[in-house]
Amino acid sequence: METVAANAGYETGLQNYVDRERAAVDLINSVGQLMYGKGVELVFFRNHLLDIGISEVIKLFNYAEQVVKKPIEVQVTADVARGLLDLDLAPSKIDIGRLTHEFVLSKSTSVQGFLNDHLSGFIGQDKHTFKPQDVVLYGFGRIGRIAARELVKQAGKGQQLRLRAIVTRTLTDAEIVKRAALLRNDSVHGAFKGTVIEDVPNKCIWINGQMVQLIAASNPEDIDYTQYGIQNALIIDNTGAFTKRADLERHLKSKGASRVLLTAPGKEIPNIVYGINHKDVDIENERIFSAASCTTNAICPVLKVVEDNLGIEKGHIETVHAYTNDQNLLDNYHKGPRRGRSAAINMVITSTGAGTAVSKAIPSLKDKLTANAVRVPTPNGSLAIMNLTLKKPIGDLAAMNDMIRNAALIGELVNQIHYQVDPELVSSDIIGDTCCSVFDSNATIVSPDGKSVVLYAWYDNEFGYTKQVIRLAKHVTKVRRLVYY
Repeated sequence: METVAANAGYETGLQNYVDRERAAVDLINSVGQLMYGKGVELVFFRNHLLDIGISEVIKLFNYAEQVVKKPIEVQVTADVARGLLDLDLAPSKIDIGRLTHEFVLSKSTSVQGFLNDHLSGFIGQDKHTFKPQDVVLYGFGRIGRIAARELVKQAGKGQQLRLRAIVTRTLTDAEIVKRAALLRNDSVHGAFKGTVIEDVPNKCIWINGQMVQLIAASNPEDIDYTQYGIQNALIIDNTGAFTKRADLERHLKSKGASRVLLTAPGKEIPNIVYGINHKDVDIENERIFSAASCTTNAICPVLKVVEDNLGIEKGHIETVHAYTNDQNLLDNYHKGPRRGRSAAINMVITSTGAGTAVSKAIPSLKDKLTANAVRVPTPNGSLAIMNLTLKKPIGDLAAMNDMIRNAALIGELVNQIHYQVDPELVSSDIIGDTCCSVFDSNATIVSPDGKSVVLYAWYDNEFGYTKQVIRLAKHVTKVRRLVYY
């Protein structure tokens, strides 16, 4: 009898999983139709659903139960997504997890009736009020290539940013082929899930059917973008060569350029961490912006939550950072202390401006934080350790984690903080995370008196940061979709 019961349990469990897989396929099908047919992007409690597999979808439903505390069935979610196909929706971004949970709570017997009521402000093409913004990548290094991959993902109806050109210092036929190959393959992020075709005679590359002009220039002011049909472009400068306002203003002297976004900390210009201080910037009159640094983007969301709820008296930030191209592969001359030593075999203590840069996004933290960095032999994936003295004590470790968890699920920082519960989390696990700050809840330390805490935030210093750059790009160019989060 025990054998029969065990077999029955096995078969039942397997059948349940197969049913969930079938529903996941149904959901994935609706995700694709909505994206490419209506320009509607579905996410699931902030997690992307486009270009993921069946098992990844099912894992997200486990995440909904364990972390979000909103258990919902895959089949019900698939039914709600299918209902969206029957609506005349304007291009938008909709959290199907939140929508399904609200549908379940409503106890409505009609999916269509519920959707018509909840998404009334999204129905009708008159709700689509913006035109795509032309974008030029000035420089094509690590951040530039990741940005290119992300910019071409959303094409057609509802497209917000259009990658029109890439500028490099030189451009031989061999370089066109080589740069296309670097975009196509990446040792850290894997092969590009799309097509990259070099067109040497026309000096361009075709990425997922989108023609991207390649331009050679030594000086930004020498370029006439209009001759390539590019108008009113946002120039994303990822060279690292220009950080001062006067230098970045050179971009605005070129024909066809209207705004500049720097992918590094800038001087004499607004330094913005999207989700923290992007609403404080005068985007009507300011034309040059900085997306700050990857580390500043990683620590600001967590620091903002703590500062707003408890207040920070003082603190120290230590970043354990992946090595970058700024360091030497083998020991050689470098103008910076220690950075000349081999990045691949050494831990290297170096400086970071993140401690002072935080105050540009969170002014109340001015002169309260110190910071240092240790570069380590990993190609990507970094960790920020925040040792903070609080103004108001926190009850215990659970209370501290709950505070961050709530901010990661509700409010202005859902795209910035990913609340992680995995007890085995390591740096390679956060490669490709869309959030700029991955909070490690299992590593949190709270002192007995509740006045001191140590918080750990991982970050993909390439991809997670690039997602912040693109969010900021959409904001400053005012190509914002309707969002149901």
